[in-house]
Amino acid sequence: MGDAPLKVLVVDDEPLATERLQLLLARVDGVDLVGTAADGEAAVRMAEALQPDLLLLDVAMPGLDGIDVARALTGRRPAPAVVFVTAFDQFAVAAFEVEAVDYLMKPVDSSRLERALSRARQHIQTRSATEAGPVQPVSRYLDEFWATDLSGLVRIAARDIDRISAERDYMRLHVGTRSWLIHHSMSALEDGLDPALFVRLHRSAIVRRDFITGFQRNPSGRWIARLADGGEQPVGRLYAENVRAIAGR
Repeated sequence: MGDAPLKVLVVDDEPLATERLQLLLARVDGVDLVGTAADGEAAVRMAEALQPDLLLLDVAMPGLDGIDVARALTGRRPAPAVVFVTAFDQFAVAAFEVEAVDYLMKPVDSSRLERALSRARQHIQTRSATEAGPVQPVSRYLDEFWATDLSGLVRIAARDIDRISAERDYMRLHVGTRSWLIHHSMSALEDGLDPALFVRLHRSAIVRRDFITGFQRNPSGRWIARLADGGEQPVGRLYAENVRAIAGR
């Protein structure tokens, strides 16, 4: 992209929300607002015609919603980067499935918007450099998650997760001393995470392989995994074979 302005298309069915984004964008250098759309169908048409670098895209819209718009544009090359702007946080899982660059909660704060624009620029520059080089195979495994945070939504890289524990219909992602809940199933996470990095040790627990420091047996003969933070994770009987595979025996 070089020093070219970031071409932005704003999509929102609420006129006041669109106006607020226009005012915020007008204060940011290096941004060119190429248009606005009030529904998903118009957004797809305008994106095809105007070829924006970035969509600031509302999620909840009548008809074609923001997730549908993002999916419709993924086949275009280059596809525009997407930053979702919404009043709802329950779309976070769908957001990372369509590879959104960021996820902003309404009302949008100016400094938070600028961070999202910076992430979009970095994403586009990285993608351009990658496309200019040899074609890299695309991993089928999940490499990031979106989770609710006090400030809105936070992106969590899969490689940073120490372990995952089940809590009813939610999964808790543990990263150091912090943790976040996401609405997902344990079986879907087991299938979606790279088995070279993660292993399931219990029906309610997945652990990053290099977070395991050792194994020991309890008095009843069950395996217990020792973890890098000093904690322990019981190994379910159905997953004892995974212990033997890790230990090479």
